[in-house]
Amino acid sequence: MNLNQIHNVYFIGIGGIGMSALARYFQYIGKNVSGYDKTPTMLTDELIAGGMDIHFEDNINLIPKDYYVENTLVIVTPAVPVTHSEWNYFIERQFTVKKRAEVLGIITKDTFCFAVAGTHGKTTTSSILGHILYESGADVTAFIGGIVENYHSNLIGKGKTISVVEADEFDRSFLHLHPDIACVTSMDADHLDIYGDKNSIEDSFREFADKVEDKKHLFVPKGLPLEGLTVGINEEATFKAFNVRVENGYYVFDVQTPSETIENIQFGLPGRHNLMNALMALAMAKTYGTPTSAIAKALAVFRGIQRRFSYQIKTDDLVYIDDYAHHPTEINAVHQAVRELYPEEKVLAIFQPHLFSRTKDFADDFAKSLSQFDEILLLDIYPARELPMEGITSEWLLSKIENKHKKLVSKADLIPSILESKAKIIVTIGAGDIGELVPKIKKALS
Repeated sequence: MNLNQIHNVYFIGIGGIGMSALARYFQYIGKNVSGYDKTPTMLTDELIAGGMDIHFEDNINLIPKDYYVENTLVIVTPAVPVTHSEWNYFIERQFTVKKRAEVLGIITKDTFCFAVAGTHGKTTTSSILGHILYESGADVTAFIGGIVENYHSNLIGKGKTISVVEADEFDRSFLHLHPDIACVTSMDADHLDIYGDKNSIEDSFREFADKVEDKKHLFVPKGLPLEGLTVGINEEATFKAFNVRVENGYYVFDVQTPSETIENIQFGLPGRHNLMNALMALAMAKTYGTPTSAIAKALAVFRGIQRRFSYQIKTDDLVYIDDYAHHPTEINAVHQAVRELYPEEKVLAIFQPHLFSRTKDFADDFAKSLSQFDEILLLDIYPARELPMEGITSEWLLSKIENKHKKLVSKADLIPSILESKAKIIVTIGAGDIGELVPKIKKALS
């Protein structure tokens, strides 16, 4: 498919974080962009303010009339049901309909493509990498699954020769990509509704890794069962971070690379998982040929991503942090970071489970990770693309949490419950619509 011949791009599910980055890209290169989404959000508000025509009702009569032509590309998110009337309208009339991952594959095929894969860490690692490359003057566009604080956008740069993409394992989407340099940050079990078991998801990651022809251009954490250059903290690896300490709220550390030792790198995101993400991005940029001084300078000024350990309030009396964590491993990482920063303080965690299937598959692990916090408020499961499953509820999950300071709350009762707590550190966690509640929580606490 030749994108030069496309005049209009219509998105079904335009408000998704990955879809909206593509929408911004196509608008930038001069295409007409419009679309549908289920509900208005802060993201869709921004797209509308930028000139895109967006509606929130599945109604073919709301599709702009000038999109009823053959040079319209339709991009659909996997979250949309196959019964969606607008989707079926375009299919029945034989329009070009592609999934987001397929379009990313087309865009990046003719670029030097950096692909960041892994069940955790994709968004942070790809945003750090995109930031490093952009700050170094590279001709890059990075498509990010989150809003990067430095740019207030999920699109970094407007380059034509280099791309940075998140290689998403959901629906095996990452197999559409053509990576020149890639990493796999982790291979934990997830999306078992798609894969069935852990072995299948690992096989899919191996298939992705095999798309990188030069194994010196594939980076993996030490101990991950994939062939590539290794990255590690305080352990022998091709790229090794050591002498790690915390100074004035920053990580300061040294890195041993195959060619040099880089001393006193500063990086401001808390948590060992973020240190690992920064090290992975450093290894990829260094291998590409980005100057060491440019890498160090970019890492020192990287401010993070919205909803990734994002400080909402930070005073001597109260700290409120918001995080997108929706898997037990990610919740453990949030807990580790909070305890490292505030070892003596009481911590309240508010968690909204994401997907019935994920809650069912990892219930015991969720219970264990949540039990580590001093207090837990649990919201109902956010269904996203799924229908309810019998017996799989937040009440059931709550019964598994071995911490007596736990409570199931509705959204209506959430803020009063938070205000009742004596915790100095408050953390909201989850990938559903809990992010939409953050401004209200922040206002109430302020």
